[in-house]
Order: sequence, then structure tokens, then C-alpha cells
Amino acid sequence: MTTELIHIGFGNVLAINRVVAMAPPNSAPTKRMVQEVKNRGMLIDMTNGRRTKAVLIMDSGHIVLAGIAPETIAGRLTTSREVQA
Repeated sequence: MTTELIHIGFGNVLAINRVVAMAPPNSAPTKRMVQEVKNRGMLIDMTNGRRTKAVLIMDSGHIVLAGIAPETIAGRLTTSREVQA
């Protein structure tokens, strides 16, 4: 399987085929999950100091914080796959 990379804002690139789920950061369960992962040292902040707009849960148990919305990431993924086809 090839690794599919996608730009998630501010010069950051992510292996999108390792993402299990994307969620907005404002729900209480998401906030708890982010705090638990941060305490374990498995949080990756790719916001570059900006507001978190998406929380990406990876298959490795890591959580990635992104500075662009989940809808934008999904749109970039769709566009990327259309170009490849």
C-alpha cells in the first residue's frame, strides 16, 4: 500500500491513509480524549499556533490537531484522488 499524503495547512502534511476519524474540537468527549492523549505524550499539534479546527485520530493512537476544518481536509482528499485517477 502506498502512503497518501495530504496538506493540512500551514506547511504541514499528513499520511491520510493512517487517519481513523476526524472530528471538530468543541465537544466535551473530544476535549477529554485530547487531554488524555496529551498526558500520555501522543498529541501532535499541527496548528502552528492557530486555533484548532479539526481533531484527527490516527490508527497508532496518536491525535493530530489541525488548523483547518474537517470539511476542508475532506475536500482536499477528494480533489487529490480525482487528480490521481
